[in-house]
Amino acid sequence: MQATAPAVTSAARSNASGQPPARLPFVVYVLALGTFLMLTSEFVVAGILPQIAESLQVGVAQAGLLITVFAIGMVVGAPSMALLTLRLSKRVTLILALVVFVVGHVVVALGPDFTVLVAARFGTALATGAFWAVAAVVATRAAGPASGARAVGVVGAGGALATVLGVPLGAFVAQLVGWRGTFWTLAAAAAVATLLIARFVPREAPAMQPASIRSELGGLRSARLWLALAACSTTCGGVLAAYSYIAPILTDHAGLPEAQVPLVLTGFGVGSVVGTLLCGRYGDAHPAMITIVTPAVTTVLLLAITLVSGSPWLTGALVVLLGLFGLSANSVLIHLAVRFAGTAATLGSALSVSAFNLGTAIGSAVAGAALLTPLGISGPPMVGTAIVALTLLPTVALALKGRRRATTQESATA
Repeated sequence: MQATAPAVTSAARSNASGQPPARLPFVVYVLALGTFLMLTSEFVVAGILPQIAESLQVGVAQAGLLITVFAIGMVVGAPSMALLTLRLSKRVTLILALVVFVVGHVVVALGPDFTVLVAARFGTALATGAFWAVAAVVATRAAGPASGARAVGVVGAGGALATVLGVPLGAFVAQLVGWRGTFWTLAAAAAVATLLIARFVPREAPAMQPASIRSELGGLRSARLWLALAACSTTCGGVLAAYSYIAPILTDHAGLPEAQVPLVLTGFGVGSVVGTLLCGRYGDAHPAMITIVTPAVTTVLLLAITLVSGSPWLTGALVVLLGLFGLSANSVLIHLAVRFAGTAATLGSALSVSAFNLGTAIGSAVAGAALLTPLGISGPPMVGTAIVALTLLPTVALALKGRRRATTQESATA
């Protein structure tokens, strides 16, 4: 553990002058590995759902509960686990979350019936929520104030990479050795990540631990925190409203051949990784610009997808651009939630995770209902357009509050 301390101290020292370090601490990339594994676990089920259903002798719709239960676990798990682990160090919380993650995947790999799998997936989601909440705080502290958004961007990119690399690999493993093999592989990889977390996440001084649940909840009185959380919910809800039905949008609405859908989805995933890294890099210096321009461009892209029909390659290009912009500001929003929460940094991060998943649940549900209206397949992107446009309300309000605060501080020091 001694070897990691100089790196973190060096980052903090270089950031004291306001200049970001040339390199992020290695622990940030270790945390990104953890988010990669956890998002792979969340999304890979969709790719192997028919195999799971056939193996357990349940319908595909019933097997889909494994996805729903995981989302619910993330919504309730992030803030509840943040409070339950309040008196534990961040390092111990990360290790425990990964241990539960490993055990949950072993249970799924060995589970004899569907009920056991549902329970294991819920427990795994609770651990995932806890890991995400604490990882953002640890990454921010390790990188220092001048590179916090950049560090959270790298951690978030690990999650984005799951859609490009993790999910296809998981599906490939399932084809080779069966769907249970996918969960064995994730369990083994998470065990390695646990060792890396134990090795590279520095121990905390006792003073870094929050005093009580009351003080943690007291930090949630920040209006700017709730504006950031509102933006988290609408940006994810809008993009996922459309993305949840992206395959029929591409084939039925745009006329893209079904064989070409994976190519477009890969482009979306690559765009998401690149966009997350870019927004993270520039989010420290220009948070207002990132959180306003990104949803504004996303709104235009979703509207264009809604209006364009019968043009497969134009729609495909719009979907790739949607990946570049749609969820790219998430890491900046998480960083803002951590910053605005003050002493409740972990709970602020946890609530951002809940807000993302709550927005996803609501957005995808409303989009599904829109399919049954006369709008048909145009419904999901239209719903997404309206929801993402709402993101501009809290982000513009945040920018105005930040400008007023800066003006007040300048007047006070004049």
